Amino acid sequence: MFKPFSFFIGLRYTRAKRRNHFISFISMTSMLGIALGITALITVLSVMNGFEKELRHRMLGMSSHVVVGTFEKDWTDWPKLAQQLRTRPHVTGVAPFIEGQAMITYNKNVKGTFLQGIAPEIESQVSQVADKMETGSIDNLKSGKFGVVLGRELANSLGVEMGDKVTLIVPQASVTVVGLLPRMKRFTVQGIFSVGMHEFDSGLVLLHLDDIAKLLRMSPGSINGLNIKLDDMFLATQFSKQLKKDLPVGYYSYDWTYRHKNFFEAIKMEKTVMFVILALIVAVAAFNIVSTLVMVVTDKQADIAILRTLGATPRTIMMIFIVQGALIGVFGTLLGLGGGIGLALNVETIIPTLEDFFNTQFLPADIYYISDLPSELVWSDVYKITGMSFIISLLATIYPAWRASRTQPAEALRYE
Repeated sequence: MFKPFSFFIGLRYTRAKRRNHFISFISMTSMLGIALGITALITVLSVMNGFEKELRHRMLGMSSHVVVGTFEKDWTDWPKLAQQLRTRPHVTGVAPFIEGQAMITYNKNVKGTFLQGIAPEIESQVSQVADKMETGSIDNLKSGKFGVVLGRELANSLGVEMGDKVTLIVPQASVTVVGLLPRMKRFTVQGIFSVGMHEFDSGLVLLHLDDIAKLLRMSPGSINGLNIKLDDMFLATQFSKQLKKDLPVGYYSYDWTYRHKNFFEAIKMEKTVMFVILALIVAVAAFNIVSTLVMVVTDKQADIAILRTLGATPRTIMMIFIVQGALIGVFGTLLGLGGGIGLALNVETIIPTLEDFFNTQFLPADIYYISDLPSELVWSDVYKITGMSFIISLLATIYPAWRASRTQPAEALRYE
């Protein structure tokens, strides 16, 4: 598409010669503007990808990839289905659970909590809570011992530690001689965990399956559902859809993308908005390309006229200035790619160095759950940014190049 003649002339016009140093300076600022925009885009998107990955890892460390349940009130024949699920491809673990809500009290402190009954011996197959224990262990949850495991924030807000007695009050009334009274039961704190997610650390209470069944007056051996862990979390949606087809009538299933849909949709929207906002930096730099080419066209009126008289076609003249603008865009893009990729790959090292140098912490651990700055470079984002930058650069050259091709030799050489 670009003839060698057009490319040669466009390259010469890009470099500074004699009286066009200012134009060359504008070209350099255009390149730097594009490079800055691309560097910012790649770095910011990589950091957002890193945060999303870290949050997803922490969130799914406490919740399963797929959940199977039934609309029956008492589900007692679940072991047969659990065994069948364990034989399916990609399944690494299956564990039962019971869910409920309650208020937990200690002295005069009262907090609303989310109860989850687990089977401690197999819970590690579907969650990482056993690895997140600060004190105690989920193995301390024994049937009939009425023990609980709390999140660190919830324990701090109540002021409890290992061995303390807490009271759980469930929204189910008991009929007594004095009237209706809320059902309550004293439990012993058998462990405290911290997973780094406010949702779990401040509101989750783990109990043994048998104990929560008694508390909620469920039939012995019945559960609410089965948690399923897969070897690849991104197969969860497909796995859940297939499972719905295979399950008998009266059963349902959903995956983690449905349970946390609003959260991950919000992150996706934020990434899109950040991409658009930072892409404006590249667009502003592209306007500098327009300014550069307009000044070059004005400065080279006589040269254009001479080329036209020597037989250069308007298309050739247009291609000369498209080449010049494209070179600015390509060099700026390559410079930005180098800076963005280098910064994205080393941001986890650069930030601690800056924190040590300035003797500060950008993400204090007592405020933010993620105190470091994770980064994950996604090459599809890099390709998208590169293509966008090059297209914007080419579009910015069209009008000045078209104006140059419309130059009339007689008018341009009249006063030469």
